[in-house]
Amino acid sequence: MDVVLRSIAAFAFILLLLRVIGRRELSALEPFDLILLVVIGDLIQQGVTQSDMSLTGTGLAVGTFALLAVGTSWLTFRFRAARKVLESAPLVVVQHGKPIERNMRSERLTLEEVAAAARLQRIGSLADVEWAIVETGGQISFITSSKE
Repeated sequence: MDVVLRSIAAFAFILLLLRVIGRRELSALEPFDLILLVVIGDLIQQGVTQSDMSLTGTGLAVGTFALLAVGTSWLTFRFRAARKVLESAPLVVVQHGKPIERNMRSERLTLEEVAAAARLQRIGSLADVEWAIVETGGQISFITSSKE
């Protein structure tokens, strides 16, 4: 039972950590960041199982994490209030060609990063953008203005 309780605590910690880190950082992982996440995963595994090498301990830890992942997925699907807490909503960072500084600051995005993402989608200037939205997965979607 101890492994299950430590798994629940580790899951809650990871969920909180991912919310604090932010979706933009997670969508653009550098090699060092990826290695850091692997190391964190190993450290959490050791904390959850306390170096318990038994098949039972491993099964309990992995099973608890899987149930918690499915449970949070079901909660966000079923309940809007849970979705607001557990998932990020899409966030507008450019509206009518003008950056929204407050929203960009909350996502820790610079104007240069948004402009670079626009160029990757063959948009030459942010003035041509009606809306730029940071999606829940961290990527930026652009809707260009239709000039006639």
